[in-house]
Amino acid sequence: MRRLVAAAVAAVMVAGPLHQVPVAAARGLDQYLGLPLTNRLSDVEPGGVHRELPTDSETLGRLVDQARRSGLPEPSYAALLLQYRLAQATEEAGIDLAAWNPFDGFTANRSNMLKSYRYYEDFQLARRELQWAGMGGQVGGDFGGGIADIEWITQLYDTPGVQESARQVFSAVADAFGPQAVAQLPGGLRALADHAEAITTEDLYWFVTRVVIMQKAIFSDLMPMHYVYLHEGMGGLEEMHRAGLFPDEIMEAWRDVASGDADHVARGNAVLLNREQGWVVGGMWDDVRGYKDGLGEAFTFLMTLAGSPSVAGVPPLREHSPVTISGVLPDGRTATLHTPIPDWDWSRYEQRWDFVTTQLLPRYRHQSEHDWPALEATLRVPYEQQFEGARATSRIPEILGAVARSTYITVP
Repeated sequence: MRRLVAAAVAAVMVAGPLHQVPVAAARGLDQYLGLPLTNRLSDVEPGGVHRELPTDSETLGRLVDQARRSGLPEPSYAALLLQYRLAQATEEAGIDLAAWNPFDGFTANRSNMLKSYRYYEDFQLARRELQWAGMGGQVGGDFGGGIADIEWITQLYDTPGVQESARQVFSAVADAFGPQAVAQLPGGLRALADHAEAITTEDLYWFVTRVVIMQKAIFSDLMPMHYVYLHEGMGGLEEMHRAGLFPDEIMEAWRDVASGDADHVARGNAVLLNREQGWVVGGMWDDVRGYKDGLGEAFTFLMTLAGSPSVAGVPPLREHSPVTISGVLPDGRTATLHTPIPDWDWSRYEQRWDFVTTQLLPRYRHQSEHDWPALEATLRVPYEQQFEGARATSRIPEILGAVARSTYITVP
């Protein structure tokens, strides 16, 4: 009987859309078969990956088991399977999937964000090889804590000093090296100096909400995999892979993670991190940077300026690849201008990945392999405390002021 059902479904897959699978053959599953992943990245609506699917793991589990017993090919119930795994992960994290609405902004989602990152770190505490989860929990809290409170950020922009400080940097550069050097400063700093007074509460709310959407998108993609790895092992991940929920390179990454070999474990976690930063949120960061003819770039520059990952040994983002400008002084001598502001932008994938691969990944790996007691102690700190301790945005005027004072030139 199973062979007959499988053959019937396979024939339908060739002949037309999956939702045309006969009710009798699919044993009542037809309404859930072939559903597209319309909300895969949580950027369309609240809830799970498709609005027609249940959101509790018990119901979803029964449906998935029914699909398996019917001999249906995994791609025919891919959305159902992903929703099931997502529901299992959210329930274990203490999050209500049906009510999880990132479009409500930070305040309404603060608890979900804290529970998410606590969940990440718990995976690392449970299994030493799950380095992506531990690092994601630490760094996620750093960024979340730095930009999360929309009311507080609004107060920041209402506070005199941010735009004035940015303009002081331009003046310091022009005084030290001439007006031609100003054009070589980061576009985000120019956007801040030119447009900060135009930023509205609505702009800030949009920006913070986009970050909240990214946070849920990352959870929705990576946490179902982690849940399955911890609770069911490679067999569960292979089912997700056969369903088309992730490509071959991600399946191979999980094999590396499970290998027990330190180099392979590190390589597998790096592939997972690249999926997060590229496939999941890469386009979202591009959208943020392109927002409103310069305002978005001002936001992403401020985030790069203020960001300071709490991973041991990792420098603040602004200290990675700082601005240097070479030119000729009026007396003909060649000189170099140094100013401690980032010559890159976290929202640009290639630049972000350079920081990740040269700073975050090697330093987190070193601590996880060689100083586990210290890392474990950090991960066991109550997450509310980790989150609030990461707030760096309040120091932006101070940071910009220090940049202006620290700009200098060197002459060989």
